[in-house]
Amino acid sequence: MLHASHLLDAEALLAACRSRGIMLATAESCTGGLIAAALTAIAGSSDVVDRGFVTYSNDAKNQMIGVPLALIEANGAVSEPVAGAMAEGALTRSRAAIAIAVTGVAGPGGGSTDKPVGLVWFGLAQTGRPTVTGRVVFPGDRTAIRASTVSHAFKMIHAAL
Repeated sequence: MLHASHLLDAEALLAACRSRGIMLATAESCTGGLIAAALTAIAGSSDVVDRGFVTYSNDAKNQMIGVPLALIEANGAVSEPVAGAMAEGALTRSRAAIAIAVTGVAGPGGGSTDKPVGLVWFGLAQTGRPTVTGRVVFPGDRTAIRASTVSHAFKMIHAAL
């Protein structure tokens, strides 16, 4: 579900990328395409948004963006190495200069002590720069966690520009 604030944030992010001639790609698991949807809800976004990968399953992460299954098996899909590999895979399989990736536990089930509901790992890959990762545990229900993930992804991209 897109919030009005996401559209304002998306518009500002698109303008910032456009002014720098930067294209974006997304690799999304727990958000199921909400980041790309928020960006592409803005008319004219095609000059900034190159493509989005919705890689909800482990096989999709492997087949679409090249995340090694062994990496997922060793660390779990919701992990720092997988978030970084997702971002790098989206970058190499697109014309984008920046790729954002998210993988997390949106709930209401599926959480554990090590990986509670609300945990999201982020990866940001950028041409010519080291990949940046980070984790946040967001409060709220599934809708709130996914909305917070979109907002945080936008902030990470802005910070990288």
